[in-house]
Amino acid sequence: MKKLSIYKNDPWLEPFAGAIDGRYQDAVRKEADLTQESKTLNNFANAHKYFGLHRRRGGWTFREWAPNATGITLIGDFSDWQEKPEYALKPLGNGTWELDLPAKALKHGQLYKMRVHWPGGEGDRIPAYVTRVVQDPETKIFSAQVWNPKAYQWKVETFVSDVRPLLIYECHVGMAQQKEGVGSYTEFRDNILPRISKDGYNAIQIMAIQEHPYYGSFGYHVSNFFAPSSRFGTPEELKSLIDRAHELGIAVIMDIVHSHAVKNENEGLGRLDGTRSTYFYADHRGEHPAWDSLCFDYGKNEVLHFLLSNCKYWLEEFKFDGFRFDGVTSMIYYDHGLDKAFGSYADYYDGGQDTNAITYLTLANKLIHEINPHAITIAEEMSGMPGLALKIKDGGIGFDYRMAMGIPDYWIKLLKEKKDEDWHPTSIFWELTNRRYDEKTISYVESHDQALVGDKTVIFRLIDKEMYWHMMVGDNNSAVARGIALHKMIRLVTLATINGGYLNFMGNEFGHPEWIDFPREGNGWSYKYARRQWDLVDREDLQYQFLNNFDNAMIELVGGVYNFQKLPIEKLWEKDDDQVLAFRRGNLVFVFNFSPSQSFDGYGILAPAGKYKVVLSSDNPVFGGFGNVDESVEHLTQYDPLYAPTGKEWLKLYIPARSCQVLKAVTPRRAQKK
Repeated sequence: MKKLSIYKNDPWLEPFAGAIDGRYQDAVRKEADLTQESKTLNNFANAHKYFGLHRRRGGWTFREWAPNATGITLIGDFSDWQEKPEYALKPLGNGTWELDLPAKALKHGQLYKMRVHWPGGEGDRIPAYVTRVVQDPETKIFSAQVWNPKAYQWKVETFVSDVRPLLIYECHVGMAQQKEGVGSYTEFRDNILPRISKDGYNAIQIMAIQEHPYYGSFGYHVSNFFAPSSRFGTPEELKSLIDRAHELGIAVIMDIVHSHAVKNENEGLGRLDGTRSTYFYADHRGEHPAWDSLCFDYGKNEVLHFLLSNCKYWLEEFKFDGFRFDGVTSMIYYDHGLDKAFGSYADYYDGGQDTNAITYLTLANKLIHEINPHAITIAEEMSGMPGLALKIKDGGIGFDYRMAMGIPDYWIKLLKEKKDEDWHPTSIFWELTNRRYDEKTISYVESHDQALVGDKTVIFRLIDKEMYWHMMVGDNNSAVARGIALHKMIRLVTLATINGGYLNFMGNEFGHPEWIDFPREGNGWSYKYARRQWDLVDREDLQYQFLNNFDNAMIELVGGVYNFQKLPIEKLWEKDDDQVLAFRRGNLVFVFNFSPSQSFDGYGILAPAGKYKVVLSSDNPVFGGFGNVDESVEHLTQYDPLYAPTGKEWLKLYIPARSCQVLKAVTPRRAQKK
């Protein structure tokens, strides 16, 4: 076997070559096993076209895989929810059941379920491959729905998501609206997409698409993997949302949940045919101890058929541009990575890895990119497993990006534990740039995780209760001024150091107050905190506009540099005593003064010789600053014979306390000679 590139990139992994080579060979063998007849993964991943309910010429065909079943009958409003012989499925062998019906037997919009019999019992179940599930508003019972509308006519047939750098707006359709209630796909399309486009983000990452019985699970306890959540509207309305995003040049990434499934038996896959082992591990591995959910048996070919087909279904049927895979850490370790430090490479290869799950993720990435070479795959993974976002041929698992989950943890720890005077630029720069150079990451200050009830958003940590009383324009409250200043600096330094992409959760760009709390018994089933208060940023008498203006400006600046994420980061200056940090990417120089009280006049930073112009300053009044930086001044570097051999000269700047600025080299020149 040819030596994999992963070892050339990181020789310290060579002692674990057995495990790394092994996972690569596992994927090769499993792919060969799965594609004996189909020849390719793309041809293999068509379970959704075979199983489930399908309209065909002259009638309907329904199939289900239920190896433990002794009998299955379709029941619904067409049969008064009673078992009738004409709706009974016939066994085809290998656990597959089939029913053919004439066209008049079912109508669009009718409700149905399966009544499944098994040794010693029976139960009503929703089919595994169902593509439409609805909840009765009165009884709250979920049922499958016959769905055969007129085909959606796409305005954008082919969209190429060539977004570099990737600037993601993480969002949730239901809570994206101002009203206290559940937003719809159509409302999101009409009201929120224009905001995102105006804000300059080139991708959205949509949560909670797959059907889930409990709204408060944030979409992470999935029951029906092929069904877009009906609480937000119809599948066609979701397609219209995606179509409009593509018209605006915005890629659409789906937050896909293949890490676990809801336990519910009446709504989900739990004991579909009387046994939990149909889709999930039969032993103790089958139940997640922390999430109260079921864990897939990734070693079963039928489960791989289900999950791989699920990836293909969302890509082809809805034209999603890729996936953010949830809970990857939980998938790849038998202990789900719980209470494990991961302090050395040995912790990744100690025998506690679920090789079946790793094989599945590898094949999923290969399939997704086989279907769409421009597709985006992102892993939510906190252990730091090497090779996760490395190409499969190089010994990796094949993701395009991994979430830089240590960055938000770092900012929270800094805000909670360090006084402003103790913020060290050396620590900040190291944390933001400490990563595997051969793997792209998605950097972020905060996602939805940091905004959930029980936690605090960055702006709320900074300003706290003062937000309720002192956010009016002209109210010179010191806590608010500090919060606005640091909010801008934290975001810019995180964005400016990306090596892949950047993510923001909706509303956080303007410092959305408070937390996210979905309706539940503990809050009286209130939607007060399960929405976004867009009027706050729209009001000209409030300071939220300043944060939004700055976010727009920094996104436009970085997003306007093609492949910004690939530009080398050159540290120009860091001095913890002054709390000053400066670095260069291309012809842009980023300068930060984290000092809460010390402004500097004529502060010298060694930079490539030339003339520089300020292109962004957090001190600009339009961003809530004090206007102390004269952005009209052009800065000419000053010669110093000591540094002449390096091509660097002194860039002398006025740097106000708690501010950041970006300068652009407008006329680079050779260093002077004397």
